[in-house]
Amino acid sequence: MKTINWVARATLALGMFAGAYASTAQAADTTLRISLQLPLTSHLGQNLSLFKEEVEKTSNGEIAVEIYDSAQLYKDKEVPAAVGAGAIEMGVASLTRYVGDIPAVDIFYQPFLFDSEEKVRAAVAKGSPVRGPLDEAIKDTGSTVLWWQAYGGAILLSNGGPLKTPADMEGKKVRVFGKTLGDFVKAAGGAPTLVSGSEQYLAYQRGTVDIGMTGISGVKSRKLWEVMDTVTVTNHADIEFIVVVNTDFWNGLSDEHKALIEAAAMKAEADVRDRMSGIEAAAYAAAEENGMTIYRPTAEETAAWKAVSKPVYDTYTEKAGDLGAKVMKAAQGL
Repeated sequence: MKTINWVARATLALGMFAGAYASTAQAADTTLRISLQLPLTSHLGQNLSLFKEEVEKTSNGEIAVEIYDSAQLYKDKEVPAAVGAGAIEMGVASLTRYVGDIPAVDIFYQPFLFDSEEKVRAAVAKGSPVRGPLDEAIKDTGSTVLWWQAYGGAILLSNGGPLKTPADMEGKKVRVFGKTLGDFVKAAGGAPTLVSGSEQYLAYQRGTVDIGMTGISGVKSRKLWEVMDTVTVTNHADIEFIVVVNTDFWNGLSDEHKALIEAAAMKAEADVRDRMSGIEAAAYAAAEENGMTIYRPTAEETAAWKAVSKPVYDTYTEKAGDLGAKVMKAAQGL
């Protein structure tokens, strides 16, 4: 099991924020602290709030849920190790943050593989032949997956015009949030730069990168229209976040508490998935209202993006091993 000792840092950081939640936690038998890199106003933050409300209600106050949003405690890349080590009970991380231990998780970043909502829903369903093996593999990191949070399709951000074809990316520095997305950028002629979600606003503002890559809901929640002026709707990957709980902590809970937490998790998962198309539509509208240009590539331009993607699939096949082959076969069979 791969872990990093974040306990000392977590103890100090949690002490700084404990006051806001003290009365609730003192009244509860169990406290679930959740680290989130996005603002509480984001749709992932709102989803955690729904979970919090449900758990505290159904447990009659026996369980308190504390949400530490906006990377107060951990950046996205730190969450898997922090939760796995038991430095905090729960956390939200982009699925690709597990790629170092489990290369197969980047099945969702194979360019244009999940090109319809129906395919995405089939792949992310609990126990599906794509998601099921990945959830099991994550247990080896010391964490248990409680639910998946939809984040929508990956889009590109730029200034001064859209990115119609790979030629427009050539030689440019591109913000990415995963190794496989970096492979996609390289295949298109760009230079990938790994930038945490909470740091991308400054990266665009300072010119650390020329091009952005995120989900459209992130443009809205982080007000990225203040530093970028164009969205190119490539939808080249499906972005998924997962909510994980430390496995030792989880195993120490009573069966009754596990059951109500799981029920709240499934309610939260269904809610965010069902609302995702509306969330994206509202985010696109907000981006336009704030001066951004929304560009949707033509079929011919999309074909050009797909044409450069083959090396990404080849690299995945080489690195993801038997598990990768298993989930790739399942994904292609959807």
